[in-house]
Amino acid sequence: MSAGLRDLRRLGLALLNEGVINGKRLFPAEVVRKIRKGGDPEKFGTAYPALVGGSYARMWWKYPGEDGIFAAGGVHGQTIYVDPSTEMVIVRFASFPRAENSLIDPTSLPAFRAVADYLKAKG
Repeated sequence: MSAGLRDLRRLGLALLNEGVINGKRLFPAEVVRKIRKGGDPEKFGTAYPALVGGSYARMWWKYPGEDGIFAAGGVHGQTIYVDPSTEMVIVRFASFPRAENSLIDPTSLPAFRAVADYLKAKG
């Protein structure tokens, strides 16, 4: 897929709004509901420490917890991060030298959560 930051942000906003952006439906809401549902956390297990209790399905990661966070991510840190609880979409281009989430997530995930926490506190 070849896309710019604005394109990916629009995709994130459409997913946040169940397939609608600028008042136009791009795809069925059911598509987003299936992505948000995620996969089976039992099958996902503990192989991915940053997301224990989460899952992976349909090319999207579902984060553990009550906020309904889901994200698409590339192996070198590219991300579309959608947090419905704060109506937030973060899009990031990255080019980490090694394709290892265990090196990327310890800084990325807390940064995304810090933005969400700020938005929740601002309320």
